[in-house]
Amino acid sequence: MITKIGSLFAGNVDLDNIGLEGTPANDRWLPDDQLASVFDKCEAIAITMDRLGYSTFWSAEHHFQREGYECVPNLLMLFVHLAHLTQQLDFGCGFNVAPMWHPLRLAEDYATADILTNGRVKFGVGRGYHSREVESFDAPILDQDANRELFEEQIEVMFKAFNQRSFSHHGKHYNIPPDVPYRGYDLKEITLVPRPRSLPVECWQPIVSASPRALDFMAKYGIKGMIGGGAASGGASDEVVKRWQEALAKHGKETELGGELIVSFSVQLADTEQKAIDEARVWGEERIKMFGPLGFVPGLTPEQLEALTDPRRARGAGLPTIEDGVRSGSWFCGPPDSVTEKLMHIQDRYPGLEEINIGVTNMGMPLKATLEQLEWFGRDVLPKFTAQA
Repeated sequence: MITKIGSLFAGNVDLDNIGLEGTPANDRWLPDDQLASVFDKCEAIAITMDRLGYSTFWSAEHHFQREGYECVPNLLMLFVHLAHLTQQLDFGCGFNVAPMWHPLRLAEDYATADILTNGRVKFGVGRGYHSREVESFDAPILDQDANRELFEEQIEVMFKAFNQRSFSHHGKHYNIPPDVPYRGYDLKEITLVPRPRSLPVECWQPIVSASPRALDFMAKYGIKGMIGGGAASGGASDEVVKRWQEALAKHGKETELGGELIVSFSVQLADTEQKAIDEARVWGEERIKMFGPLGFVPGLTPEQLEALTDPRRARGAGLPTIEDGVRSGSWFCGPPDSVTEKLMHIQDRYPGLEEINIGVTNMGMPLKATLEQLEWFGRDVLPKFTAQA
């Protein structure tokens, strides 16, 4: 039963000249003060969500995004700040890109944030998808096998650090601790200082490929899954949700369908479905311009990807539309009663689902529009689900 609703903000600043006829993604090079405006935007969104009773403000770690699409480089620093501006809202790392970190630094930083916010930060990890980011931090992403191998060892290190009073790890990528003398004794184990106050650590990871190996790895470590939002395309496949339930059962955790998941949906409220579609269209188009070349808009041909770079050709290239998203169930557009009905149907389909994310911060969407959507949803939709708790 859905009782909690959060929202993921990828970190986009307000943009001019958006949509298929607007500025091509690679041509955007924003001034520093505009890129830094993401933090004011985070504050305004978090304070609004806190006041209205949303569960979790999720955001994403990204780097070097001069285009203005994803501009938050350090989630944990941001969340400590936002926690001191709010009263009850939780904050979700969606996600810390582990290959760009040393696992012990990430574990220490999370533990510090957990203590300073009194347990209001949810840990989250991902493998990354921007070559410009991951490879610039001297970690692999073009070599997907090497990326996964590194990521899996990092998770092993972090969970040892979280859960064991002292530990050691000797693997392919990390030798912790090194065999060195220290203050009169030979170093064999180390202790994470501080360790998190909230144990076991609640950890989330995006479900993108939903490969058996990935689902099994998550279930092994008790990592929960998020479908949609960020890298995934939105909405949930019944097949993926069922395979996730089976992976959990394989590791001894029996759940109802949808358990241990958050599912994300893009939402646009308006007086009619058509008005909502028309209002959201330009933001959906900007999303395709940003995510399409990264492989997160399924089915695009090389010709369509090339057309995305040319405002004169993009409109006629047969690109996916908001209408397609509405038909597939990844976009919910229309008046509050209609959106509520669709979410209730999701609740019936996945009886183990307790939390969802709504996407009202699409690429290029101005802060004013986002706050209006959060207010309207928070007034006319959210209470119907929080009342079920």
